[in-house]
Parts: sequence; structure tokens; C-alpha cells
Amino acid sequence: MSVPPTTPRPRLRDEVRHALFDQADRVTASAEARATTSDLSIDEELNLHSIGWEPVELVSGVSLHSIPFGYWNWGQGEIEGASMAHATAFVNATTHLLREAGAAGGHGVVGVRIDRAVHSTFVEVSLVGTAVRPVNRSRRLERGVFASDLSARDFTMLMVAGWEPLGLATGASFVFAPRRSMGAAIQQQSQNVELTNFTEAMYSAREAAMQRMQEMAIEMHGTGVVDVKVQEGPMSFASHAVGFVALGTVVRLAQAAHRLIDPTMVVALDDASVAFDARTLS
Repeated sequence: MSVPPTTPRPRLRDEVRHALFDQADRVTASAEARATTSDLSIDEELNLHSIGWEPVELVSGVSLHSIPFGYWNWGQGEIEGASMAHATAFVNATTHLLREAGAAGGHGVVGVRIDRAVHSTFVEVSLVGTAVRPVNRSRRLERGVFASDLSARDFTMLMVAGWEPLGLATGASFVFAPRRSMGAAIQQQSQNVELTNFTEAMYSAREAAMQRMQEMAIEMHGTGVVDVKVQEGPMSFASHAVGFVALGTVVRLAQAAHRLIDPTMVVALDDASVAFDARTLS
């Protein structure tokens, strides 16, 4: 009677080694297969890599908030419904942006483009930016995902100097311009005089908007707001009302002390002004 040959038992060490190499190959292939989308320029991406960061994905956040009908009719003081609608739309859009960035594995969003529009019945806020993260992905995120309208170049300089962005802050206020008296209306038609009713309304809107932006920065435990952008003026659909909106990035010192940056002089070779008229020197 012949005895069938026995099948050699696999060595456990070889099996474990094979499984580890196979898993590593899968992770590498998955990382190579995933594409990175970004609206950053080449030099901005290189700036990010110089401080150990990399772009992850293009993310966005949009929110529309309604304004009840009749809020823009003649009145006095602030149009609170419009101011609250703008604040709510901005917060919701930022929340959507940060949630999308976090889902993509980003630690923050840089270069956020802010598009906003105020209509008679709703406010629209749209945010688009590039999610970024440290190249060393094992680094834990000690705080929530941040958003910043700073360019990748400015973000790099901020980090090198020992500072860090915390988030976007905004303040908005819409105010009625008081009605002019009959005498003031007649005088303004015949003379070049200041429209004091619009001046006072603009000052009132500015003070309220700036205070709200600063309060938002304090809630984030920031020490300042940089790259502030301001939009102001009468409303196109309500000439008797003015609006003031301020937007910026909240920052704070992350290191023990501020680091000085030594600038380097660079002469660009693609300057458009390649020639000049020598007679202009006389």
C-alpha cells in the first residue's frame, strides 16, 4: 500500500511576511491612484512643501439664508433681519467647507475665495478653497480644521514666523439712512453739501460690523485679524439703506515668540516694463 505524499505545511513567518508586503503594495497603489485637486499655483504648492504641508483636495461650502419680505422698507436703525441672515449664511457655508475638508483628510483650508451676494429676499455665501495637511500624516490634529483666505504663500510666511490661522471671521451690518427733511433736500439739490444721513448710517454700520468681527475673533481665542476685506455702500435694490461687511482671517502666535523673517531681494526677469524713454530722466 502506497502512502500519499504529505503536503508541506506553510511556515507561519513566511505567511506573515507575505501578508505585510501585500498590504504595503495595496496602500502604495491606493495612494498613487488618488489624485490631488488644487487651485494653487506651482510656486504656492512648493511653498507648502517647504514647511512640510501638502494640498489635498479642492473643497467648497455654500449657504443661502432667507430675508423676510418687507425688511427693506423705510425704517430707522439697523435692519436686524438682514444682518442676522448674512451672519447665519456665512457660518453655515464655513461649516460645510470645514466638514468637507475634514472628510478629505485636510487639517485646514487655504486660499479661500469668498463670494457673497445680498438680495432683497435672501443672502448667498459661497466659499471655495484648497484643503491642506502636513506631509507627515501621523501628526495628530490638536484642534479643529481651520479656514483661511490667506494665499498659500502668505500661509507659509505666517507659519514660518511662528503664527497660525484659526478661522474666518466676519461682521456685517445693514442700516437705514434717515429720511432727509424738506429743507435739507432742497439745500442738497442746489449746493454741494455732505449727505449727513448717509454718513451717519455708514458710520453706524461700520462700528457694528467691525465689533462683530472682533467678537468672533475673540471667541476663537485669536489675537488679531489679518487680510481684512471690506465691502460697503448703498444697496442696489434699496437706495435708502447702506451695508458694511468686513471679512478676515483670525490668527494667533503658536510659538513662544515671534520669529523674524529675513527677506531676500529677488529681481524678476519677466517685468513688463522692459524699456523706458530716456527723455523722461531730464
